[in-house]
Amino acid sequence: MDVWSDDVLKDVLEEILCETRRRRSHRRWLRLASVATALVAGIGLALFVARSGQEVPAQPALASSAAVAAPGIAFRWEPEPPAMTLVSTPSSVVSGAGFDALLAAPRAASAASLPGPGATATTGATSASSSEDQEVAATPAPLVEDEIRSGDTLLAALARHGVAASTAFAIARELEPHFDLRRSRPGHRYRIERNEQGALLGFRYDVSDLEHYQVTSQDGGWVTKAAKRGVIRQQARLAGVVATTLYDAIGDLGERPELAADFANIFAWDVDFAKGVRAGDEFHLLYERNHVARPGGGGLRYVGPGRILAARYQGGGRTYEAIYYETEPGLGNYYRSDGTPVQQGFLAAPVRYTRISSSFTNARFHPILRRTRPHPGIDYAAPVGTPVWAVAAGRVTHASWQGGYGRLVKIRHADGYESFYAHLSGFAKGLKVGQNVGQKEVIGYVGSSGLSTGPHVCFRITKDGGFVNPASTRIPSGGRITGRQRQDFETIRDARLAQLVPATLVAVDEAM
Repeated sequence: MDVWSDDVLKDVLEEILCETRRRRSHRRWLRLASVATALVAGIGLALFVARSGQEVPAQPALASSAAVAAPGIAFRWEPEPPAMTLVSTPSSVVSGAGFDALLAAPRAASAASLPGPGATATTGATSASSSEDQEVAATPAPLVEDEIRSGDTLLAALARHGVAASTAFAIARELEPHFDLRRSRPGHRYRIERNEQGALLGFRYDVSDLEHYQVTSQDGGWVTKAAKRGVIRQQARLAGVVATTLYDAIGDLGERPELAADFANIFAWDVDFAKGVRAGDEFHLLYERNHVARPGGGGLRYVGPGRILAARYQGGGRTYEAIYYETEPGLGNYYRSDGTPVQQGFLAAPVRYTRISSSFTNARFHPILRRTRPHPGIDYAAPVGTPVWAVAAGRVTHASWQGGYGRLVKIRHADGYESFYAHLSGFAKGLKVGQNVGQKEVIGYVGSSGLSTGPHVCFRITKDGGFVNPASTRIPSGGRITGRQRQDFETIRDARLAQLVPATLVAVDEAM
């Protein structure tokens, strides 16, 4: 057995260390080369993006030009003048304007082919023909009809059909004095009109069957005309029995969902239509149906429900009634039979919930603390992120984390009332202490922060510092009808309530 001397071992170790250093150096250079390659590719992409938005005349490539090829794209730098011609695979002549058109709306277009690297340049006649073909292909349709989609803005909708940003801004500015673009909703229709050369001639925006706005090009500028069609209102009557939901019941009788929403909003202070509706509940409505005249004297066309004049809801052993009455011309509200306003100071619930997980009680076993103690509020269970709204107008007094409440919002209302919204997952954007909020304004979102076993909002109300039961707290928002208006109100009330009673609970519509 050979025994290595110390010198030999030393030489072997030095050789091993040298080899290790060489390998490390090699790996370091490989990493540097990879970074350099990525930087070059990034710079090339940045140059491509920067140049694609500019007008770049198509020029024949010079023999002395340098070319750098990439998959699908070739960059060609000309020595004099310093310009860049973009060649895509398959090769085609694309100027800056033509590339913008392709980005705006991809179209099938015939284009002259460029030879590959090292071949002769395309002739001027072929380039001219290619540019002409592109111009013809880029001409947009003379008439486009579409509608606002979810998440759309007017500018985005116009850009989708190739309208230049400057033109879209000009149209928006022209519309602004006539129509608040914040009222734009998915489903609103619009029409774009162009001439044979593709120049924009007009833009029409339809808010509804009754309202539209026409923006027309005139003398180098834009002119807007608003058109609101005359509405013919006819009274109708509707009554039925709930089997599943109020919306389904009214829809089954042939009416539109907005009528059900209006009905639910009238009694929102008395009935929780999210969970408080039961099969067998009855509803009665006296309302207006809106019509417009058909062109050419072809009769009337129904365009949707109008104002509810009287309403009744019977459920849970109780009956609720509401009558629309104007205390001044054009200024009306809903009142109960005794002349008090239907609208209350507090809504029935602060969230669209799935169930009530805990009610107001003086003795509840706490699932986390494992002991019995008062629960002076109502727990509304709902999925995480469900919007939570203020039950009444007021001023925010607290919007931060507070112990077992987790994320908590407190709102001070009139007459010594204060509402609590606990265990939130987050607050509404921009919500801060001292801010005034309106009734049903979103203030946060359902969560499970603090001492909580699942997603819900713990809703509480205090009166002069002491907790009260939210389920039984109802505060009229205004005074009852008195004085000389009382007799007029009673006359209208009696007439309208009498019309709410059909012989059988089916849809009754004298206007049809």
